Amino acid sequence: MAIGASSAKAVEEAADKVTDQPGDTQLRRRLGRADLRAVPEARKALRELLRHWGKPGRSEIAELLTSELVTNALIHTDHDAVLTATVGPRGLRVEVRDFVGRRPRLRVPNADDGTHGRGLVLVQSLADAWGVRAHGVGKAVWFELDGGAV
Repeated sequence: MAIGASSAKAVEEAADKVTDQPGDTQLRRRLGRADLRAVPEARKALRELLRHWGKPGRSEIAELLTSELVTNALIHTDHDAVLTATVGPRGLRVEVRDFVGRRPRLRVPNADDGTHGRGLVLVQSLADAWGVRAHGVGKAVWFELDGGAV
């Protein structure tokens, strides 16, 4: 079962059926194990993908949330990860897949904990939908944003 802001079962089933649709534009990047240089590189690539997408502010939210998911995957696993961002008629879907089955925990950040523990809270607060789904090996943490009227 996924955790997230939408009816988890329905969203998981729909996500499993997502294929490249006509008119979709996609970014796919392999992220090297513990290579935090991938975070700004992913932001830059996503910014280029989204340069004409959505109403003002939506692409910046997408960059922030993507940074959080990429950082989490690289810090909390000791494996590679794969970033996929797809822009289609229904909006943006970003997914970061890693190869560790341990599921992330949504936790309330502690004021004494510096900057740790806020990533999934940001995703939950700012994404239109988000969740975690298991794969044969590992999991994918994803979010979706509607581009809004431009």
